[in-house]
Amino acid sequence: MKAAFVLLALACTVLTAPLAVSQTSTAPPKQLLIELEVPAPVPAVWEAFTTSAGLSTWLGPNATVDLRPGGDWLVHFPGGSTGGGTIVSFEPQKEIVISALAPDKFPTVRAQRTRAVFQFEARGDATVVRLIQSGWQRGAEWDRAYEYLVAGNAQLLAMLDKRFLEGPIDWNVMFGAAPAKKP
Repeated sequence: MKAAFVLLALACTVLTAPLAVSQTSTAPPKQLLIELEVPAPVPAVWEAFTTSAGLSTWLGPNATVDLRPGGDWLVHFPGGSTGGGTIVSFEPQKEIVISALAPDKFPTVRAQRTRAVFQFEARGDATVVRLIQSGWQRGAEWDRAYEYLVAGNAQLLAMLDKRFLEGPIDWNVMFGAAPAKKP
């Protein structure tokens, strides 16, 4: 399974904003772009992304989605940490914008958050899922968080792809017994 997961992660295209300096001598804002074609139609991918039941089939067994501006888009990890963020806006089956939480090991970035825009575009019977993450600031912690999330977000989308290639993740098999779902 690990080799297949690595191959899926490598299939993601990771692009960053060019480092060229504009005429005003300021660099363009840093942005993370990952794009992946998922072998499922937009309605199925949208449901997997925007419902608690759907998110729990690929991101984590304790995922919650409250699809409204200000609602949660979260996975609850063992030990009490969360990943994901707060929904800023959405356009059904087209886009969801999240005020994203960085991992706990990046406390400043986690507190200040980035903006993650997930776009969904039909391509035949498949869906192109595009993540554009912006709001990156300058500093060592921000740089470390960016590098960490280049790989982490590619893996996140690879797990979504895997869910449609192989079916929902059986968390009992992956973790032993799935932790109880939080309310």
